[in-house]
Amino acid sequence: MRLCFLVEERYRHDGMPVEVISQLVAWGHRVDVLRPGGSLLRMSEAVNAGSHDAWVLKTVSGGPGLTLLEAAAAVGLTTVNDARSIRGVRDKALAAAIGRSRGLPMPTTYAAAVPELLAEIPESEFPLVVKPADGSAGRGVCLVPSPDRLAAMTGQLAGQGMLVAQPYVPNSGVDLKVYCVGGELYATERCSPLHPDHAVRERQVALPAEVAATVAQVGAVYGLDLYGVDVLLGPDGPVVVDVNDFPSFRQVPQAAARVARAVLELARTGRGSGPDVFPAALVPEQQPGAAV
Repeated sequence: MRLCFLVEERYRHDGMPVEVISQLVAWGHRVDVLRPGGSLLRMSEAVNAGSHDAWVLKTVSGGPGLTLLEAAAAVGLTTVNDARSIRGVRDKALAAAIGRSRGLPMPTTYAAAVPELLAEIPESEFPLVVKPADGSAGRGVCLVPSPDRLAAMTGQLAGQGMLVAQPYVPNSGVDLKVYCVGGELYATERCSPLHPDHAVRERQVALPAEVAATVAQVGAVYGLDLYGVDVLLGPDGPVVVDVNDFPSFRQVPQAAARVARAVLELARTGRGSGPDVFPAALVPEQQPGAAV
């Protein structure tokens, strides 16, 4: 097969996707690598129908790679994941709206174009977790304990674009990250960026059945095949606080080979670019009592 990987400079030397690419090449497949953030792209010729069996995206949330992936999808090329699904989860405000309306256990979410508008959030919702709507890898995530503290942090929060804020979910300070690859789920626990003082060794852990069902539902709602979900075990059960397309897959056994096989299967079957994967989530069923 001939595959095209879109890799931002930030991930140029990362094991994911470098090791996946190496594995595919070792198996005899041709892999072309484009770096959309580090080269001039001649868009009128960069994407050609039939040029590759699949395009795979590994870029930062706000990077230019998604535009190129969407261009590939527009001419009928298979993309991993589906380009519309990626767009739906990379915008955290949009992801929250879709997820809540489709019954996922996600916190109430506020969105604001400038940090000053967050002052309108009721005091009863504090403490808040505030983060950029296009953030990734824990960038810019902060815990805001009170309205007074929010006012003091306005300058710190400025310049990050759209912000999302969610009521803090009481938890043990340990994040549960669940990865889906090849239809299989793998759970790891790690220290929360909101609780850096907790000494937690990142490791693979058993996956509770309730969490597994929630993570599988996440994939169905957003139309994702390769993805990761950040889950908190709150007082009322698992809560989804973030969804990532093509994450690191850290602690997944033989991750590079598993992801490589999954990419080949998606390229072979054409999944990830079908027209019915994501529209149902874009126009969600309304459920009484769903708040965003």
